Amino acid sequence: MPGPYRSVGQGGAAAPSDPQPDATGPAAPERPVLLWDPLVRLTHWGIALAVLANGLILKPGSAIHIWIGWAVAALLAARLIWGLIGPPEARFSAFPPRPLAAMSHLRALMQRRVREHRSHNPAGALMAYALWAALAVTLATGLVMTGGRCPIAIAEEKAAVAAGDWSVLVKADSDGDDGDENQGLGHLAESLHEGAVNLMLFLAMIHVAGVAVESRALGRNLLRPMLTGAPGRQSGRKSGGHT
Repeated sequence: MPGPYRSVGQGGAAAPSDPQPDATGPAAPERPVLLWDPLVRLTHWGIALAVLANGLILKPGSAIHIWIGWAVAALLAARLIWGLIGPPEARFSAFPPRPLAAMSHLRALMQRRVREHRSHNPAGALMAYALWAALAVTLATGLVMTGGRCPIAIAEEKAAVAAGDWSVLVKADSDGDDGDENQGLGHLAESLHEGAVNLMLFLAMIHVAGVAVESRALGRNLLRPMLTGAPGRQSGRKSGGHT
C-alpha cells in the first residue's frame, strides 16, 4: 500500500498532507513487506515435515506413519478453518485460485517485472490449493486403507496379533461381507494414495524452486517470513508496486 502522499489542489498547489519527516533527520523505518502469522507458519512447516517423513523416510503403514497422518489431518483442518476466520493475509479471499492471473504472473516473472502481493501471489495461490487437494486425497485414501480406525485401535490389533490372538483379524474379516469388493476398493485407495503422495512431493519441489526464483526477482528472502515471522525487506532493486 502506498505511504503518505501530497494531493494537488486548485492551481497546482500542493494541498496539506500528513507531516513529512525532516530531510535532515533519521530516515523512516522501511515498511514490512510480508508477515505470516504463527498458525500459518505452524501448519505450513508441520505439514511439510510430515509429508517428507511419511513419503520418504518412514515405513508405510507403520504406527508412527498413521499417527503422523492423523496429525496432518488436524493441521490441514486448522489451516482451512484459519482461511475463513484468520487475519486478512491468511484468508482464502486474499488469494483466490485464478489460473489466468497465475499465467500472467509467471510471464511477468520471466520478464523480471514482478510485483508485491500482501498474501500469496497468483501462482503461489494455485500451488497452495493444489497441495491441499493432493493432501486431502492422501488423507482420505489413508482412512480407507486403515478402515477408518484410529492409531490406538490399530496398535492394539497389532499387539494382539503379535501375542498370538488372531481373533481380532477374524472379527475384522467377518465385519465385511463383500470381501472382493472391499479388496478392490482397498487396492484402488492404495494406488490413489501413492499417486497423491508422489504428486505432493513433485509439487513441493516446484514450490521450492519458485520461492528461490521469486526471491531473486524481488530482491528479498521470501523464506524468512515463513521461518521466523520476521518480515522480509527489499534490497535496492526496484521490483514494482505493492498490492
